Amino acid sequence: MAFRISYLYNKQQKEIGFANDKHHSVYDAIATAEGVDLTEFHRMESQVANVSRNDRKTMKDFREEYFRKLGFSQVTIVREE
Repeated sequence: MAFRISYLYNKQQKEIGFANDKHHSVYDAIATAEGVDLTEFHRMESQVANVSRNDRKTMKDFREEYFRKLGFSQVTIVREE
């Protein structure tokens, strides 16, 4: 089953294809599509994971807040049938 990601970037609605074998996460896919460098994000994400003992809610909140600061919002996965 194919997936598409719908998101808002700098007040502009966009949609891209998503494949698990090409990207680590949905956020990696949308950052790659927009040409955003995630080196700093991955470093900080690793630190948060170590401190929070991989608590899923903490990690999700960190990701969403970081990408909100980059200008991304309304990130949703759309299933294609």
